[in-house]
Amino acid sequence: MKSYRKVLAFETKNRREFINITPYVNEALRESGIKEGLVLCNAMHITASVFINDDESGLHHDFEVFLERLAPEKPHSQYRHNTYEDNADAHMKRQIMGREVVVAVTDGKLDFGPWEQIFYGEFDGKRVKRVLIKIIGE
Repeated sequence: MKSYRKVLAFETKNRREFINITPYVNEALRESGIKEGLVLCNAMHITASVFINDDESGLHHDFEVFLERLAPEKPHSQYRHNTYEDNADAHMKRQIMGREVVVAVTDGKLDFGPWEQIFYGEFDGKRVKRVLIKIIGE
């Protein structure tokens, strides 16, 4: 069995963004040479997420509205965590969207269902953050 590791780095322009990272994952899969196995993608920061969904701008807007209703950014004073920071809402949003995804690799390709894509979700951006891609298989 082989394994391959690659780290992506993102610095978003906005506090919250969704980035389709499927092309980066496909590139890592090609680099790995693995034809059958599993790909793990995980956010390496507690205020970011990796998830699978459709690449549709209306849906991404709906995510933003949904998450902001559940864990509004302001007022910052509503969160005990915000004594030294102002990102408690970002921690909550990450819990909802998840930390990682695992995708099967079949015949050297990500074994997706229709419309599935991998996204990096940033909830406390404007600084460099990382995503780990770990591929295992043969």
